[in-house]
Amino acid sequence: MTHQDIPLSAALAATAEDRLFFDLAGIEERYASLLRELPGVTVRFAMKACPVDEVLARLAEAGAGVDAASIPEMEQAVRAGVPIGGIHYGNTVKSDRNIADAHRLGIRDFATDSLEDVAAIAEHAPGARVFCRLAIDTRGALWGLSDKYGCSTADAVTVLETARELGLTPSGLSVHVGSQQMTVEAWHSAFERLAEVLTALDGRGIALDHVNLGGGLPVPGCLDRHGRPLDPPIDKLFAAIRDGMAYLGAVGGHRLGFVVEPGRYLVAGQGAIRAHVSRLSARRGRDGRRQYWLYLSCGKFNGLYEMDELQYPLVFPTHGGPGVRRVPAVVAGPTCDSDDAYSPEHGLVQVPEALASGDPVWVLSCGAYATSYMTQGFNGFGPLPYTCVDGGGAGGAGKARGG
Repeated sequence: MTHQDIPLSAALAATAEDRLFFDLAGIEERYASLLRELPGVTVRFAMKACPVDEVLARLAEAGAGVDAASIPEMEQAVRAGVPIGGIHYGNTVKSDRNIADAHRLGIRDFATDSLEDVAAIAEHAPGARVFCRLAIDTRGALWGLSDKYGCSTADAVTVLETARELGLTPSGLSVHVGSQQMTVEAWHSAFERLAEVLTALDGRGIALDHVNLGGGLPVPGCLDRHGRPLDPPIDKLFAAIRDGMAYLGAVGGHRLGFVVEPGRYLVAGQGAIRAHVSRLSARRGRDGRRQYWLYLSCGKFNGLYEMDELQYPLVFPTHGGPGVRRVPAVVAGPTCDSDDAYSPEHGLVQVPEALASGDPVWVLSCGAYATSYMTQGFNGFGPLPYTCVDGGGAGGAGKARGG
């Protein structure tokens, strides 16, 4: 990848300090492209992917709502300009106090997946609307997200029937096909499961008004942990979603709208980190073979948490050109934790052999989960400050945060 291919290249090149950059204009364009692909859907940004005030404000201005999982997320979204009616409580794991606090804030839409949770919502958020999350097959995703949340078809019917009996409004169903879902089959399976539950509910006189299709839309730009390019069939995935929406629209007496909860899709490719080389070193491993290690100034605990499953693209702006000699290296962060590295068994990265301590490194396609997974100074390596820019230019209207 050349420097010209990088939307944030001007901002990255203009700083000599480690920093995370977000392209606000690029994020807004991703939002617009999603609406073009899925006309008529309601978008509620999964803010856990990028809980940055400027990002939330830009998406709110464009018309997006928020999928929130906690009271602090709800409060932050409201401060950023998201209308309270555009926020739902998307976490099925919540205490009585959480429910009551959300209700006091004005939240009226709650995710659920159990009778115990429904009873608590009825007590602490009387009259609320509830949508039930289904457990589905998430094979084909980098992160399945299939065990902690969701219930069976039979349980979903019981949960929503009980919600009606307790004075709540059974309003919808939700699914999540897994994060970075790469297969069309997962969407087909999800729509079949949704149709099954909708048919059963129709037979019990329960008419829902929406289906929440969750997140999971994949993005290109990274390699998997084995070093293979992630090249999702995004056109086919969108076609499958549009077909599935039309299919569900014909089921029973429901008058369905559709909600999506993109996170990674909106922000991953619109974030980049300016880091630097701590050291490129070579030493012999237990097998006696010489192995190069590239230690960066940021890693799993300050910006690159997903390096267990992903290899982020790296650009070395001071070592360009076709004649640069490269060597295969394990990429690692700066801490003393051995997990703070790409696994040597999963694939090495070709890096310039002449790299020296202090040389800049640009880490691309890291806008998703970079801020939300950062720790407060693990091993003394602090979270990266961030800057938001418009259009990726160094002279954009970005505001530096975090020092």
